[in-house]
Amino acid sequence: MSETQLREQAAHWWRTSICDIAPGRIAYRGYTIEELIDQISFPAMIWLMLRGELPTPAQERLLQAALVASVDHGPHAPSIAIAQMAVSCGLPLNSAMASAINTLGDVHGGAGEQAIELYDEVLRRSETKDMDEAAAEASDHFTATRSKYLPGFGHRFHPVDPRADPLLALVDAAVSDAAVSGRYASAARAIERVMRERKGKLIPMNVDGATAVIYAELGFAPPLARGIFCLSRAVGILAHAWEQTGRKDRNKGPMPKQFAYKYQGQPKRSLRKRHDVR
Repeated sequence: MSETQLREQAAHWWRTSICDIAPGRIAYRGYTIEELIDQISFPAMIWLMLRGELPTPAQERLLQAALVASVDHGPHAPSIAIAQMAVSCGLPLNSAMASAINTLGDVHGGAGEQAIELYDEVLRRSETKDMDEAAAEASDHFTATRSKYLPGFGHRFHPVDPRADPLLALVDAAVSDAAVSGRYASAARAIERVMRERKGKLIPMNVDGATAVIYAELGFAPPLARGIFCLSRAVGILAHAWEQTGRKDRNKGPMPKQFAYKYQGQPKRSLRKRHDVR
């Protein structure tokens, strides 16, 4: 194989349609960095990198709202608490951020991805039946096969999540302007209605359910909902990690040292009895 063929093979191995980098040239999805720097927002840059084209103003507005809504939830959130603890143990900011972001799994951070999958199932079933009936079946299927908790509904801290209604209002406005279809908003609200009928009380949509509506209406694949959530929450993680660097706490644990944990193991015992048996 010739040197030219080897170079071509190596170039093909690392092929990408995202960035074009060469000495003196940087371009993303065909747009030069010189042009992008002065003309697009960070949410628009996220869209461009993930989708290959620039968003419309309406799409950009919805994406920005979702990013802002999920940025932080204080030390109640494990990711934020871990960022603070990591810094108190001597980690630099990047390591603290990595530690925190790595906690954003299926339970803490993955609800948006799961909610889109649930909405997709509702819409699939609604092709042959009423939307509320489809929502009931999809909810039953989810709880039977995945978790007793429906992702995107209810909140362990907020009786009503203050972030959900403003986000849904933006979706409704975008539907009125024909910027999005509203199908996913309808699916989510159908689930909310079904749960209210079954439980006799409202289990309102939370920020994960509402941002999932936005990401799905905008055409993002379910895994990207978690990825974009991580981008958003990284800002809060960085802010708390940086704040912690200005404090004198060292080896900060999950509880102040004045509070003891509860031991549930064996009562006090001695090795002497074991030696006596011998």
